[in-house]
Amino acid sequence: MGRLQDKVAIVSGGARGLGEGVVRRFVAEGASVLIGDVLDAEGEALAKELGEAAMFHHLDVTKSEQWDQAVQAAEAAYGTVTVLHNNAGIVLFQIMEDATEEDYRKVIDVNQVGTFLGMRAVVPSMRRAGGGAIVNVSSSGGMTGYAGIFSYVASKWAVRGMTKAAALELVQYGIRVNSIHPGGIRSLMTAGADADGSTSATIPMRRLGEPEEVASLVTYLVSDESSYTTGSEHVIDGGALSGAARQDVLEEKVEVQR
Repeated sequence: MGRLQDKVAIVSGGARGLGEGVVRRFVAEGASVLIGDVLDAEGEALAKELGEAAMFHHLDVTKSEQWDQAVQAAEAAYGTVTVLHNNAGIVLFQIMEDATEEDYRKVIDVNQVGTFLGMRAVVPSMRRAGGGAIVNVSSSGGMTGYAGIFSYVASKWAVRGMTKAAALELVQYGIRVNSIHPGGIRSLMTAGADADGSTSATIPMRRLGEPEEVASLVTYLVSDESSYTTGSEHVIDGGALSGAARQDVLEEKVEVQR
């Protein structure tokens, strides 16, 4: 029997990248998964590959009605929702003075508002189920500041705080809420960022993390193995936050974006 046997999960941004890795692990561990994404072709292909344990539903995380529809679809197919992985996110590489209001709001709407809408949408279903687990994707940038991705950092600090507040409000219903804080992980979002080895040079482990390593952490946090864990942040960054980053590397990357 898998670690997530009989659990019903929604994974936003689940069609590719880190979200796809989590979806695959959830299914392998016995969960039924609704893949939510705006990438219809990729999401439908992934669901078809995984079989009856997965379904795709178009989901723009900035639209509350689409969240409600996703929860309804998951319940109709599999039963009450017991797991939510708020994974959808975007990043714009620009410093604060170059960001327009539209740029800033775009990142906040997806990363911060989308996370809020997802949590709010699943609570009634989780309450009917008698409990559940939510894992929100923040970032190592939600633990410290990084130059050159101002709006992203702002959104990820917000996700960290929202996670703690939600954990306190929802604990009475048996719903646990935690955040994960990835650093440099190999994905489409980081494609090309380590071509010259400069990113790995700032990481004590001297490498980027792999999506499978993130999936392992998320699986633990939504499983019953972490039943006494809520309102906490879980860093997965190869030790980067344990030491000072190379400021010369950060400054060089900011200058490239100008």
